[in-house]
Amino acid sequence: MDRRRFVAASLAAGTMAALGCSATRKNPGRQNTSDLPPFELEEATVAALQGGMKSGWYTARSITELYLARIAAVDKQGPELHSIIELNPDALQIADALDAERKAKGPRGPLHGIPVLVKDNIDTADRMTTTAGSLALEGSIPPEDSTVAKRLRDSGAIILGKANLSEWANIRSLRSSSGWSARGGQCKNPYALDRNPCGSSSGSAAATSANLTALSVGTETDGSIVCPSGTCGIVGIKPTVGLISRAGIIPISHNQDTAGPMCRTVTDAAILLGALAEVDARTDYTAFLDPNGLKGMRIGVSRSHFGFHPSVDKLMESAIDVLKTGGAAVIDPANVDSLKNADDTEVMLMLYELKANLNAYLASLGPKAPVKTLQDVIEFNEKHADQELQYFGQELFIQAEEKGPLTDSKYVEALKTIQQLAREQGIDMVMTKNRLDAIIAPTNSPAWVTDHLNGDHFTGGSSTPAAVAGYPNITVPCGSVGGLPVGISFFGRAWSEPTLIKIGFAYEQATRHRQTPRFRNTIA
Repeated sequence: MDRRRFVAASLAAGTMAALGCSATRKNPGRQNTSDLPPFELEEATVAALQGGMKSGWYTARSITELYLARIAAVDKQGPELHSIIELNPDALQIADALDAERKAKGPRGPLHGIPVLVKDNIDTADRMTTTAGSLALEGSIPPEDSTVAKRLRDSGAIILGKANLSEWANIRSLRSSSGWSARGGQCKNPYALDRNPCGSSSGSAAATSANLTALSVGTETDGSIVCPSGTCGIVGIKPTVGLISRAGIIPISHNQDTAGPMCRTVTDAAILLGALAEVDARTDYTAFLDPNGLKGMRIGVSRSHFGFHPSVDKLMESAIDVLKTGGAAVIDPANVDSLKNADDTEVMLMLYELKANLNAYLASLGPKAPVKTLQDVIEFNEKHADQELQYFGQELFIQAEEKGPLTDSKYVEALKTIQQLAREQGIDMVMTKNRLDAIIAPTNSPAWVTDHLNGDHFTGGSSTPAAVAGYPNITVPCGSVGGLPVGISFFGRAWSEPTLIKIGFAYEQATRHRQTPRFRNTIA
């Protein structure tokens, strides 16, 4: 015990410095985790960590030290995941305080002493900055915590650091590379380092999958939780918009933005969701973790979201067999295709909302904010093009700046139409017609090779109906193609998180597809 803590503390002492500069890659030929030191918290769940602290084998400090040591070995050295932008310099002191509190009063709840990463668009009023990965906001410290950060602190969680992301949550360019930010560099997929982790919550997914943290929080506007979760082999919950407060999150769309849990198991995701939820804050989502939860469920298959990859389709057919074996009635097809021609409209609405919401956020930072408007950000990027625009441009920012106010009739009518398509004429209609409890579709394609010249090579997914509707969506590992994870999405009506968690957990327990990544350089 003492020796383990000494080793962990020694490694952790070098972690802050390792994340503050570019480390030299000592073994460019590293192929798998056999080259890494063993990690005793690999795949550790919240329950296991709490059990360790209850028995006295671990403390919040020793757990934090072990994760810091893991970060030092994996994120900026070794595989060089680049999944974390910044570590919390107060993490160990916070852990000490929580250990003292546990000893004096007992734990606050299931997250007491548990390290959590938050995406770098979630405000923390501490010694860390909040920048959405952009150099334009480097050094910016918001005047107060986001509600997400506050709820994490109130639960006793330790905010370990800020996760890398697609800069500005991937709203700057249509030719961007997911997982790249000027501050954090290119985040990598832990299953194959030349592959992309998807985005925009790339670092949250990669770090959680690679066991650099117990849990992570990401954000989504359309696909930014479920796609990286699916691509990196973890569980992601994109909740109903409004279940988790958006206050203090660098915004895109007030109609689609939400934070959500990104974890290795459905159980941990349910625990984290309970801590983050504002609406029905006393809901215990773990009460819906039923291994027999498929029995009696009616689940629709959105076939219109299949067909982009034959091996993904094959995994989905196997998943359908699991649902049937578990006692679910599978209604096939139950297509949600009402938004098939609405991509341009969705982007146009996002640009209207981005301008209004980002300007309001930047104004909230006060007079010391390094940039105060979207136009300031555009001008900053032009002045620092060698760093900010080295791989792709900012055409979406420029288009957003040209938009008018949210009172424009074009915006108002388009928003009404697209929400009707997504809700009344989309998910709600299909579920009512078929008397469904949930709808399934593949979450993602296998990860593509990261390409800074041409941008992302995203070939398929199913995030848009739930994203535009503002409805919940849960992705669970569904297997792999060539060693690259694929997820299955369960989505449904607004506020149906309990049902989706019940179904997702039962599927997870029946299949157990989650595999620990091995940091291969490439997939042959």
